[in-house]
Amino acid sequence: MSLWTSLEPSSVTVDPGSRATVRLRVRNTGDVVDEYRFEPVGSAAPWTTVEPPTLRLFPGTTGTVELTFAPPRTPDATAGPNPFAVRITPTEHPEAVTVPEGNLTITPFTEVRAELVPPTVKGRFRGRPRLAIDNIGNTKLTASLSGSDNGDRLSYELQPGNVQIEPGRAVFVNTTLRPRQIIWFGSKEEQPYALNVQRSGAVPLSVDGTFVQRGFLPRWLATALSLMLAVAIAFVMIWLTYKPQVRSLAQPKTEEAGVSTLAPSPSATPSAPALVPTPTAPAVVEAPASSQAPAGGSGGGSGDSGGGGESKAPAEPKQETAADAVLKLAARSDGRHICYRAYVADNGWQDPVCDGAIAGTTGKTLPIKALNIATAGTGGVRGNGAHVVEGWYTKDKWSSAADGVDMYIGQTKEAVSPMEGFTIGVTDGSVCQNPHVQDRGWLGVGCTKPADWIYGGSVMGAGLQLEAVRFTV
Repeated sequence: MSLWTSLEPSSVTVDPGSRATVRLRVRNTGDVVDEYRFEPVGSAAPWTTVEPPTLRLFPGTTGTVELTFAPPRTPDATAGPNPFAVRITPTEHPEAVTVPEGNLTITPFTEVRAELVPPTVKGRFRGRPRLAIDNIGNTKLTASLSGSDNGDRLSYELQPGNVQIEPGRAVFVNTTLRPRQIIWFGSKEEQPYALNVQRSGAVPLSVDGTFVQRGFLPRWLATALSLMLAVAIAFVMIWLTYKPQVRSLAQPKTEEAGVSTLAPSPSATPSAPALVPTPTAPAVVEAPASSQAPAGGSGGGSGDSGGGGESKAPAEPKQETAADAVLKLAARSDGRHICYRAYVADNGWQDPVCDGAIAGTTGKTLPIKALNIATAGTGGVRGNGAHVVEGWYTKDKWSSAADGVDMYIGQTKEAVSPMEGFTIGVTDGSVCQNPHVQDRGWLGVGCTKPADWIYGGSVMGAGLQLEAVRFTV
């Protein structure tokens, strides 16, 4: 060994976003002039710099280099102890590599970002926004959720009510807003509210939104019904006041002149007046013999086989598409919606899901080959699909569809490789996506600017397959 090293100090603590420095002393214990190259290794290597990167020493002399650690203020800088090391390679004796090691402690920090999707919802009896919470700190986030507004005019139902989020991850919270009083007649009213993310010992993070409550019946309809009721009451009163008197003009017909009325014969029976007709028994009409059923059952077979026709097998039900699902959802709930389904390798088309639910699979290594997407309340959707081998299958032509119409991206052909990513955008407002990629997991929520598009999935050319997606608008 022709080298002696010493770290001063061997352990150091640093805050994410700041810097810390450690000195490394090196002595040439050999008998020739040697040059040493320094290279940081380990999990802290991306944030470590060595100055100078090389050092030339005469025999018996000592030199010093500085190791500077600058971990970023991101979830990648894991809180806690992180070992670091420097590989020292002598030029004259490259086989005599030395790797001094130390310990770098990164302090924890918490940073939370929350967003309402969409920030404004409309409805008569309820609204259903979704709260996206991102943990961009380097420690696990635990928080409780609640809602509030001025005057306590809304009730809140949040699922889940408490969240635990790993660093660099995000969760969606389904929220149902219900007004405590229904507007039966009149125009819409805007009701501001706030959803609060409460961490232990910290100031709550408040996210503001607006619930636009619509009237059950429009004002013009209430006015029209009132006028019709007033007209009906006036008509009844006039009818009762000026009701016409109906008088019969029929007169009894007298016997014609010259015709005398004969007295009844003494022999007539009082109990049977001659002028009362005798009631006649009703005639019995027999049905034609040809219409009667045969007595012995041998006149043509049973009713089930009387036509001799073939029985047809029931037709298979039509598979529901994303457009079918989004039209049903829009009929039940006003506002913006997005429904989608995935074509999974070896399994085919899945059933459609909507508004942030998972399409595809996770943990099963089953990639997505195509996506079927439809929207409501966005003015339409457009996109394209990128495959692992073929890249953009249609390079110069995006797929697009109006609200309530199916859009397809990707290819279901067996010869075409799975998808590695996609682009998506909507005409009105923004769309958010969160892709799940092979060996990488969920990559996090990304949203477009209004009327813009966004790419989601693996880095192009990395060859990683798309396994699941989540969309919201």
